Amino acid sequence: MTENHSDRSAAAGDGASGTGGVQQTGRSRRKLSKSAYLLIMAGSGLFAYLFDQLTKLWVVGTMTEGQITEVFPPVLSWHFIRNSGAAFSIGEDVTWIFTIIQAAVPLIVFWLSRRLGSIWWSIAFGLLAGGALGNLTDRLFREPSFGMGHVVDFIALPNFAIFNIADSAVVGAVILICILTFKGVGIDGLPAEPDDRDGGKGRPGPEEGA
Repeated sequence: MTENHSDRSAAAGDGASGTGGVQQTGRSRRKLSKSAYLLIMAGSGLFAYLFDQLTKLWVVGTMTEGQITEVFPPVLSWHFIRNSGAAFSIGEDVTWIFTIIQAAVPLIVFWLSRRLGSIWWSIAFGLLAGGALGNLTDRLFREPSFGMGHVVDFIALPNFAIFNIADSAVVGAVILICILTFKGVGIDGLPAEPDDRDGGKGRPGPEEGA
């Protein structure tokens, strides 16, 4: 009887360890390497940057400044303008400030990327950096002068600011970051609250406390 009981206990132990092994394997499959997260960020950023620059080249090459082309009236149209400020032409006389801000954003993103452990954070950081670099390129290399260039905007919606792909990437990144923050997902992919990382195992239950 004792021998049979020991056999059953050993079998149960093997089953538990096997289950733990499956769970551990699942976790390791979901967790990518640091370089993989950086590649996802770089890919997202490169996509946003190239998409922005190519569309701006298309607008400058096929439209005249001030031209309006209806796309899906009255919801969407192309309206080619050059913006020296921010949204709604805010800060037109201090273009250099936006140049500094747009140069600082990618640097901050690259610094924070050392902690990346989430695919969605990687995408958000990539879109944010790519969008900032897209408009920074305009600030640096477009007229009227280096560092004071006017950004090419062309996407027009009713009763809204005219914007571009870079702006869309930045806004999309901010929305994604807000969602991840609201859900408690940290940059490293772990829950933002340390107490939640162990699933509450570190806290004694009512019976254990008693």
